[in-house]
This record gives sequence, structure tokens and C-alpha cells, in this order.
Amino acid sequence: MVEGTLKKMKVLHAVGEVVHYQLPLDDELISLNELLGQRLQLHFLKQINCVHCGRKTSKSFQQGYCFPCFRSLAQCDTCILKPELCHFDKGTCREPEWAMTHCMIPHTVYLANSSGLKVGITRSHQRMTRWIDQGAVAAIPLVEVKRRKDAGLVEIALGKHMSDKTNWRKMLKGDIESIDLEAAKSQALKQLPNDVAWQVIEAETYTIDYPVLEYPKKIASHNFDKQETVEGRLMGIKGQYLIFDTGVINIRKFSGYRIRLEH
Repeated sequence: MVEGTLKKMKVLHAVGEVVHYQLPLDDELISLNELLGQRLQLHFLKQINCVHCGRKTSKSFQQGYCFPCFRSLAQCDTCILKPELCHFDKGTCREPEWAMTHCMIPHTVYLANSSGLKVGITRSHQRMTRWIDQGAVAAIPLVEVKRRKDAGLVEIALGKHMSDKTNWRKMLKGDIESIDLEAAKSQALKQLPNDVAWQVIEAETYTIDYPVLEYPKKIASHNFDKQETVEGRLMGIKGQYLIFDTGVINIRKFSGYRIRLEH
């Protein structure tokens, strides 16, 4: 039995190996792969703490923030979800120093197969983590740009020809059709905008295997806002989801929620 505040799961991955997941609960890291097949109980203790400032809050905003942090932090601004709206150059960024280390750095535009072909962006140093968090079974880097805004502009251009979203229900069912990402990359390179500076990344397709004993045939979601206890046999882990024989739960969605884990 372990008690602590949830944060997004940490991942360890080596090429050719299954992703290894760890669940942070305060200062402890619970190795989850070893718990596959076991019956687990996650009890919500009716306490939510902001993942940034730590204060107690009755409601979580944008995956773990209290309302004051949600309104004041650059990482919660609209431009995080829509990078093309970046207003750093206008001098109206909420936290210019934070932006310098998170937004004004190299970003990668990539193609992935999570529930079908999609385009996405991420900071270049965390490509693999981003792909795993989205539940991609395969991904390939496309181009690198110097800042997040430019990545957003490239994504918009490519989004006219392919999806920029993941169908999480389809992703969790596991019946993902194979896609030739290298062929898709060749086509995407012809559709890049001319008004953004980018550099092609020479790389092959990365494939990712997840620790799943059995994928669900139907998707039912667990929600700590509606139920205090989530329990069932842990059948798999993919993206930021725990897959139980009773339903699935998005751990990242409930960042800041204090729980007790029993197994």
C-alpha cells in the first residue's frame, strides 16, 4: 500500500525493448510493468494539490494546476496548445524567462502512427517521451525548427493534409493498421511552408512496443471526479493510460490528485 500525489507516468525505453513505466507518488516511483496481471486498487483521497505551487485546490485545471497558476503561468497559456499564437515577440509573454528555455529552443515536427497517421510537434530533446505519451506505435522525425512557433506553423500547413489529433479510443484498442511512415514523410516534405526556416532530419522510423497483456474490445473510462475507487486487473499500459479489465484511466489527466495504491 502506497499513498501519494499523482504525476504523469515516467517512461524508460531502449530501442527494441518494451517501454517500462514508473508511477510517481510523491517521492516514490512505483514500477508498473511488474504489476501486470495483478489486481490493483486506486483510491482517491479527496485531495488535489496544484502540480506547480502545491496549494490545495477544489478543482484541477489543464491537467493539475490550481486556478491562479492556470491564469498566470506561461505553460498554461493558449499558445501552448496553439503554438502559432505565440506572442513572445510582442513582449506579452507571461514568463519570458520560461519561454526562453521551453519555447525558444529547437523543436521537431514529426509524423506518428498512434491511431492512424498524424503530425505533431515536440521539443527536440524529448521526442521519444512525446511519442510514448501519445501511444504511438511508430514515429519518424520530419524537420527541426528553431522555436516552438515555427513548429506550430509547419504543423498547421501539414494539418491540411493529415490529422493532428490522436483518437485515444482507437489507440487503446490496439488494432492499429501499419503505415509506411517513410513514404508519408517523402510526401509531407513536399507540403512544407516556404515562409518558415526548417531543416530536414535524416532518420528512420522508430517503432515502440508497450507492456500490454490484452487490449480492451470496448473502451470504458474511469474518472476520479465521479468515483473514489478505481480497481481491476492491470492488463496493460499505453500512452499515459492504465488499462484495467474494468476500464481505462488517463493518469496524466489526474495529476495532482492524492491517491492510495493497493495491490
